[in-house]
Amino acid sequence: MKIRILLTLIAVLVAPLATAGDIAGFWRHAEEPGWIEIQVEEGVGTGKVVRNDVYPERVGRELLKGLSMDESGEGLWSGRVFVERLGEYKDVKVSSDKADQLQFKVKVGFISRTVNWIRVEEVPAN
Repeated sequence: MKIRILLTLIAVLVAPLATAGDIAGFWRHAEEPGWIEIQVEEGVGTGKVVRNDVYPERVGRELLKGLSMDESGEGLWSGRVFVERLGEYKDVKVSSDKADQLQFKVKVGFISRTVNWIRVEEVPAN
């Protein structure tokens, strides 16, 4: 009985840490030929463009900054994303409904847009 309680307690304490690392890695835009790398250090995430076949000048740009996991414990992240059309950073909510998929949701006034990203093992060579 004590072992079950101990294992349950360990699972409850470790699960948020495992979720926190799930966002890190390489991601491909679901509709456009663009790839980003998200890194998480000390609970704060950033994302840089590592390849863009349409706009190669965007490679190296910090697309995401200040990502932190919401206290809700549901695997939601909040931060800032660079919105190209506006030329500035806007608030973003990052979530995952399915394994290896992310949704970036940005609201500007009454307008909302969601962009989907798919996890990839590596960025393909040119």
